[in-house]
Amino acid sequence: MNGAGSGVQSYGWRVGRVGGVPVYIGRSWPIILVVIVLVFGRVLPVPGPMAYLLAAGYALLLLISVLVHEAGHAIVGRRVGSRVDRVVVTLLGGHTVFGGTDLGPAKSAAVALAGPAGNVVLAGIGWALTSAIDVEQATAAWLLAEAFRLANVLVAAINLLPGLPLDGGHAIAALVWAITGQRATGMIVAGWLGRGVTIGVAGWFLAEPLRSGRAPDLYTMIWVGLIGAFLWHGASRAIQAGHARWMMSSLTVSEVLRPVVAVPAHTTAGAVMQACIDRAEADHVVIVDPAGTPIGFLDRTALGSVPEHEIARVPAVSFLLRPLPGWVVTAEPTDDISVVASSLAGHVEGQTRKDAVLIRGSDGRLVGTVSLVDVNQALQAL
Repeated sequence: MNGAGSGVQSYGWRVGRVGGVPVYIGRSWPIILVVIVLVFGRVLPVPGPMAYLLAAGYALLLLISVLVHEAGHAIVGRRVGSRVDRVVVTLLGGHTVFGGTDLGPAKSAAVALAGPAGNVVLAGIGWALTSAIDVEQATAAWLLAEAFRLANVLVAAINLLPGLPLDGGHAIAALVWAITGQRATGMIVAGWLGRGVTIGVAGWFLAEPLRSGRAPDLYTMIWVGLIGAFLWHGASRAIQAGHARWMMSSLTVSEVLRPVVAVPAHTTAGAVMQACIDRAEADHVVIVDPAGTPIGFLDRTALGSVPEHEIARVPAVSFLLRPLPGWVVTAEPTDDISVVASSLAGHVEGQTRKDAVLIRGSDGRLVGTVSLVDVNQALQAL
């Protein structure tokens, strides 16, 4: 669907597209809208209801700032060859969801820094507006321009902090990746830095009021708690993912690969049974079309229930299992297991958890199958 969507989807309200990428406003975003209006509406130096209207305008400008930030990620991501699935603005900011293979350290850093770069540009526009507007004659307009400038300075500054899950952390991870040649090392280093950043930011916001001789207010403590929990969780996940990637890099596809029986769709049940006997070490049977392209796994349980008098006439396609997205993975036996494991676990966008996947070589040949059970057992044995 092109353009804006009117319905509420699983990611929130779809409001349009940026370079073909769908953009959503998360269902949690109205919460921050209400908070901003109530908090800033009481303190703005404008009389009456105008203060709350200005606060609402500030909330919308903040939304635009976050959208531009995420659009920067999405646009640069597509330019460097990544698949961009969606942009979502939420209670704690926004995120751009990417899919596909690793881009490499340089391109990853470019994608990470594109978001803050967009906010730096917007901050410059805000500064130009505040310089051009006469605060005495147009106080409301000047306040909005100043809020726009400060919002973008804040968004850029926070996101450039050097720790995951922030953009600065992604840039640090890419730098370490480039130096060491190991993405896992970059993720672990940037994740630990992210934990340090979380402690530092939370400590600063809580200590600053104490230095002035007053206790932190409830509003500050709530937001520090929410943002701190978000940052700590993101940093911890990065560390865990880095360790998992380290383990998977030491395991090759060949170590968990099992043979596969491939049969044409018209093959009789009896012939399939005989092929399974001949290749008893194979866990799965895959059905292929006349061109040799795999169309799905065969249900061996259903095959075993065929009456003996029908095995010579029932075709293999009668036992075709509905293939799940990502059930065929292109890989070589010498590759590490990371791509295969991600598909099995359903960590690839648009995919779900699977018991097994078919491995197809880069030349199109069917190499074998890899099961989730075998991968887990191999990783536990490391």
